[in-house]
Amino acid sequence: MHCLVTGGSGFIGSNLVRHLIAQGHQVLNVDALTYAGNSESLSDLESSPNYQFQRLDIAGDNDLLGVMKSYALDCVLHLAAESHVDRSIDGPGQFIQTNIVGTYQLLQASLGYYRELDSSLKQRFRFLHISTDEVFGSLGAEGYFSETTAYDPHSPYSASKAASDHLVRAWWHTYGLPILITNCSNNYGPFQFPEKLIPVVILKCIREEAIPVYGKGENVRDWLYVLDHCKAIEIVVSRGQVGETYAVGGNNELKNIDLVRLLCRIMDRLRPRERGQKYEELITYVPDRPGHDMRYAIDASKLKRELGWEPNHDHQELFTQTVKWYLDNEAWWQSILSGQYKLERQGLT
Repeated sequence: MHCLVTGGSGFIGSNLVRHLIAQGHQVLNVDALTYAGNSESLSDLESSPNYQFQRLDIAGDNDLLGVMKSYALDCVLHLAAESHVDRSIDGPGQFIQTNIVGTYQLLQASLGYYRELDSSLKQRFRFLHISTDEVFGSLGAEGYFSETTAYDPHSPYSASKAASDHLVRAWWHTYGLPILITNCSNNYGPFQFPEKLIPVVILKCIREEAIPVYGKGENVRDWLYVLDHCKAIEIVVSRGQVGETYAVGGNNELKNIDLVRLLCRIMDRLRPRERGQKYEELITYVPDRPGHDMRYAIDASKLKRELGWEPNHDHQELFTQTVKWYLDNEAWWQSILSGQYKLERQGLT
């Protein structure tokens, strides 16, 4: 496939680009390189004949249609999004612009491109919108999100993603654009921006700083390894039924506090503290954030039943691999914490 990946320099995007190229596909990465996009995450692919990069803001005044025509695309994999809930509370405007306006602009360009394809190429073209389980709101102690769960977003972030989901479906029903949607649970793995929970815990341990935990840490999330997610994306865009939604989960529910303690124990093994203390001693409880959903969990049985996908279940090993990646790639996250990656992007160093 010839794939356009939006947001390919972000966390999930960079892992997806690597996976697609490893599977023999060709990738055009379109990324605005805002704060969470890091070109260093894919620097080793710059010489690959199967990889191209174009810096472009999909929500801006850009010739997206021209880009698509010049690359002869088979599919659009739309990951570009503002995704951090805390940032959406402090500054919701950028989430409206990127997640809603950006998705609209990309849909319009994709529709224009699709309409000009000949019939055989139209049969192949797909627009896959990668979304989140947060659009469904919050679960109680029992039950799971599925493809038929009603939308009930509680934060500016999840509301903007819900809006983008609805736009994508509208372009299928109204204009016939061949779309697919995936709603995934929380991802973890290499190249995740340091403001997210798992890298926050790891880097706080490394720097021996207080590890902040919201409320009592009782909130539950379903953790999905990012490379499992990438495999699901490839399967859905290749073999999914046009117009359908697929829920992607890790079958791996954990309370936040239990996850934090698990990561601390892994750090105890991989990099013990000098004086023998446990990293758990750094845990500090902080006031809960507004509208904090209590529990997310995904029923991914449709994806398994129809397309044969299921996640890797050895999460203990995958969490350990993730911690080890941050220990082994200090230069990557140090450049982010120092702001050096932004200066390099602007040509100031």
